[in-house]
Amino acid sequence: MEHWYAVHTKARDEMLAEENLHRQGFHTFLPRIKATRRRRGRWYQVIEPLFPGYLFIRLDPLTQDTSPIRSTRGALGLVRFGGEPAVVPAELIEQLIAAATDEPGVVRQEHLFQPGDRVRILSGPFTGLPASIVAETGEERVQLLLELLGRTNKVLISRHQVAPAA
Repeated sequence: MEHWYAVHTKARDEMLAEENLHRQGFHTFLPRIKATRRRRGRWYQVIEPLFPGYLFIRLDPLTQDTSPIRSTRGALGLVRFGGEPAVVPAELIEQLIAAATDEPGVVRQEHLFQPGDRVRILSGPFTGLPASIVAETGEERVQLLLELLGRTNKVLISRHQVAPAA
C-alpha cells in the first residue's frame, strides 16, 4: 500500500533531488513558500523549501525498490526510525497540497497570529518584553501593543522577532 515518506536531501539540493526522483518515475512533492530575504542591503522575494533538507515521496516500499533513492543526485535517503522508513501522515500532505497557490508546489502562508494574542519579543531593543498583537501588517510585519514607560505603545516589528507567549 502506498504511503507518503520523507526523503532527506543534501543541503540546498531539494529541487535537484525532486527533479531526479521524478525522472525515475517516483511521485514527489516539495512544498515551498515565498519569503523575503535580504542580500547586499536589498530585499528580495525568493521561493524556498518549506522544510529545508526534506521532500516527500509517495511509494509502496513492499512493491517498489527504494534503493535508487539513496543514489539519486541531491538525495541522501529515506528518513528512518528504527531502520524502518517513517510514514508521513497523508492528512499533512493533503493539507499542504490544498494550501498550494497558482504556482506549483508553493504553499500559501496562513496568518500566524490573531489580534489579541499574547507574544514575547525574541530580538531587538524590546527583547523579552511581553506584548499583544494588534494586527498583521503585510507579509513580514506585525503591529504590537507594548507596555513601555508606563504607557501602552504601538510598535511595528518583524514577524520573525516574536513568538507566542508561554
